[in-house]
Amino acid sequence: MEAVMKIRPKQVFFILVLLAATAVLTACSGSAADTRITDVESGREMRLSEALGELKRNRIIFVGEIHDNPTHHQGQLDVIRALHESGTPVAVGMEMFRKESQDSLDRWVAGEMTSGNFRKVYDDNWNFPWHLYAGIFEYAREEGIPLVGLNVSKGITRQVARGGFQSLDAAQRASLPLVTCHVDDRYMAYIKESFGMHGHGQLDFTYFCEAQLLWDKAMAVHALAYLYEHPDVVLIIVTGRGHAQKMGIPAHIRKRSALPHAVLLPRMAEGLISGPLGSEDADYVFHPNGDNRRAASSD
Repeated sequence: MEAVMKIRPKQVFFILVLLAATAVLTACSGSAADTRITDVESGREMRLSEALGELKRNRIIFVGEIHDNPTHHQGQLDVIRALHESGTPVAVGMEMFRKESQDSLDRWVAGEMTSGNFRKVYDDNWNFPWHLYAGIFEYAREEGIPLVGLNVSKGITRQVARGGFQSLDAAQRASLPLVTCHVDDRYMAYIKESFGMHGHGQLDFTYFCEAQLLWDKAMAVHALAYLYEHPDVVLIIVTGRGHAQKMGIPAHIRKRSALPHAVLLPRMAEGLISGPLGSEDADYVFHPNGDNRRAASSD
């Protein structure tokens, strides 16, 4: 005679909780392609899944952020996930890591570094809370997606911001993938508009512009170097909104290469840089799922 298994009420409760959690995870995993984006030139709003065919034609996709906004990082993860799940070979270029930290990034993705040790590397590179980027780091590790450090030594950046590019000695300049750092009036006006919501104490504004230009140029050169070594990869660059705009890193990509690229910027509802975006700034504006209700109510 077969035994009849009795299920107690407590077991029923835990089974229901497990099923509910599974349903939530399934819904979340399928939500990336549903992220809303707007084509800046046409004004057409669509789901990310509808733009994948166009996005996949690019070798570089910039996805901007305000560093401390978690919904922007969710939007970045949505773009990474949607492209990866479409079968596109992708890598993630990061403003948050110096090029010299590449070995640690490789070891993290390969599963050869603990979360605790990788977090120490992150804290040495970047000064925003770990949890903002944790989802991107974990997904890259789970899926074996390369993470690419694009930035320059923070010591050099800090020195330029305080004393200008002219303060670097010959050895410091030799370590950079560029030899000049000329800031014109147009770029200064762009920096003032793009970074107007950030406070930078008593830093000389011209020197601050030189530091930003140094970042833009160096990250463009490092990104192109990676792509020339990996000709089948689409590089998704996560970086600050000011660097992602077409006058930022993309301008230096265009000066050095004909590789196709696209710019996605987060929808800004507040702040000094919340003015309307034009096609000279970006190709798409994305509305992370966490912002969808707010965006819809204010459109």
